[in-house]
Amino acid sequence: MSFLDHLEELRKRLINSLIAIAVAFGVCWWFSLGLFKAVSRPINLAGVSSLVASTPTEGFNLQLKLAVMAAIFLAAPFVLGQVWLFISPGLYKHERKYALPFIFFSSLLFVLGGLFGYFIAFPFALQFLIQWEKDMGLTVLINTSEYFDLFIMVELGLAVIFEIPAVIFVLSRIGLVSGPFLLRNTRYAILVSAVVAAVITPTTDIPNMMMMMVPMVGLYLLGVVVAYVFGKKRTREPGD
Repeated sequence: MSFLDHLEELRKRLINSLIAIAVAFGVCWWFSLGLFKAVSRPINLAGVSSLVASTPTEGFNLQLKLAVMAAIFLAAPFVLGQVWLFISPGLYKHERKYALPFIFFSSLLFVLGGLFGYFIAFPFALQFLIQWEKDMGLTVLINTSEYFDLFIMVELGLAVIFEIPAVIFVLSRIGLVSGPFLLRNTRYAILVSAVVAAVITPTTDIPNMMMMMVPMVGLYLLGVVVAYVFGKKRTREPGD
């Protein structure tokens, strides 16, 4: 494919993905109030009984954001399928058989990343930070938009980070990376993880940064194991 053909293919896959997310949004919007209550649960458990809204439109905007976030999770298998269709023209014929395993496991990991954020990472960081403020004698008043923006960032950020083993699995199966190569470059992976965590974390505190960095490094090391187990040299087979 030429460069322009690649751009056209990318445009097609992006449009298909956006349509899928839009359809999923129509479903998720009906549950947006329930999502609001579910997402408010961690802050309530951390000892903050209410959130502060600063504008009349804040509630509507929050439900809109939550519906979009939920739509991304709901449409994840289709979107990841579009990702595979975009990269598949550059693969040998026998390598394209990994489409279904990639879509299944990457979708599963995407959801697991969101669940990890909701039940473990986000509540832990939230509890730590709020308790720190209380120990300083501060009155904790949390702005609603800032809280939900942080939650959405953590959820989507961890969902993407959890894709690392799936990506490494595919790259190792088609021979583009290997276990020894990844292991040798672990120190660079840690450095990149720190930089990425610092960039995508909206606050400057260390706990929030570590909330992103630690899973990223752990999943990279899991990917190293995956590459050792499933990796092989890339070869052209008859019929490719």
